[in-house]
Amino acid sequence: MMSSVTRRSIVAAGATLALPRALRAQAFFDTDVVIVGAGPAGLGAARACAREGKRFVMLEARDRIGGRVFTDGSLGAPYDAGAFYIHWADRNPWRPIANELGVSVREENSLPSGAWLSFENGVPVERSARRQQYAELSKRFDTDLGEVPDVSFVQRVADRPELLQGARGLARMAVGDEPDRISALDYARLWDGDDFIVPEGYGALVQRFGAAFPVKLSTPVTHIRWDGQGVVVESPAGRLTARTVIVTVPVGVLAAGSIRFTPELPALTQEGLGGLAMGALTKIGLRFEGTRFGLPANSNLWDEISGVGGINFECWPFDRDLIVAVFGGDFARSVLAKGEQGAVETMLERLSAMLGPQVRAAFKGASVNGWATDPYAMGCYSHARPGEAGARAKLAQPVGDRIWFAGEATAVGDGDFGAAMTAGGAFLAGEAAVRGMRL
Repeated sequence: MMSSVTRRSIVAAGATLALPRALRAQAFFDTDVVIVGAGPAGLGAARACAREGKRFVMLEARDRIGGRVFTDGSLGAPYDAGAFYIHWADRNPWRPIANELGVSVREENSLPSGAWLSFENGVPVERSARRQQYAELSKRFDTDLGEVPDVSFVQRVADRPELLQGARGLARMAVGDEPDRISALDYARLWDGDDFIVPEGYGALVQRFGAAFPVKLSTPVTHIRWDGQGVVVESPAGRLTARTVIVTVPVGVLAAGSIRFTPELPALTQEGLGGLAMGALTKIGLRFEGTRFGLPANSNLWDEISGVGGINFECWPFDRDLIVAVFGGDFARSVLAKGEQGAVETMLERLSAMLGPQVRAAFKGASVNGWATDPYAMGCYSHARPGEAGARAKLAQPVGDRIWFAGEATAVGDGDFGAAMTAGGAFLAGEAAVRGMRL
């Protein structure tokens, strides 16, 4: 039986075929690009799409933008519960963004220095030995890349056992994980440079910038199909079709299978994910009133707990009535396992051991930001496992020219992954994903 074909239908079909390719795509797909996540990488992708005239929809699982760059104001005074420094500020995109928005940034060393006190199990100790250790470690981990093997932090100092304690501290506080789980080469690649800080809050800066872009909040993506033309992105808000998708969720969320892919991701991508892990750097804000325990603003107390790890207490940052406890590794995971009340109690115990009973009398409230237990983060930031320094490059490869993974885990710049583990690097990765699309 012949199909019913009329001159009118032929003319209509011819008119469709005569449309420019971009217009035909707009008729077939809901949008050009779906951006999954509204953290720094998602916002970098959004700005690049807007500049290049690409239609996009940005979906964010949280009820706010910014991801792991978050300024917590719940204690009446703000503090950055996630990213704090604008690292390598000479080429970090957030520095010119701050200037454009009129947000003040300052060099880290421009703040008045307070006291630096070290304790072991609550007992004061001399810091000079620790300073010397870190000077030696810097030579081991920040030297010429050709001299740094793809081995663990522990193996890197195997010939200098006296450096092991310092390597533990460096791993837990700089990366957030244990030294036997981190690639020395991946760490050595990280860019160096001047650090700037944002008194208003790094998270507040990201919020202000992101307010210019449309985003659907409280919309976690659960399934991405790429078995047909383009992609289909599913969330509680329904299904979206697009020519391509940029997935900016953290490695921990991807590894947990929170987003299902059909078909499964190719072996190369899965190898990249398997070669990366997430640290557990944690911040707990503590509010005090009535006394500052004799400590000037911007003081630091380092508390080393034998066999467990250390906590850095940042006291009265920016002259605010807060102490921010910062700690990482398995110690952080064990503290978070106690729940919020137990975690706060642990911090008060440590401070009381160093400063005395007036700590509890002056305590007024706390806020726990445990990224390792956050379902939309599952860790503070990514690091390569020993022997897996090539994992970031594998994850950065687009899948079928339709799926791009972008974030601090794939933060490429100047041909390397030195921008990894930073909000600036995440932004660059989002921009790079858009530039690489064939739209």
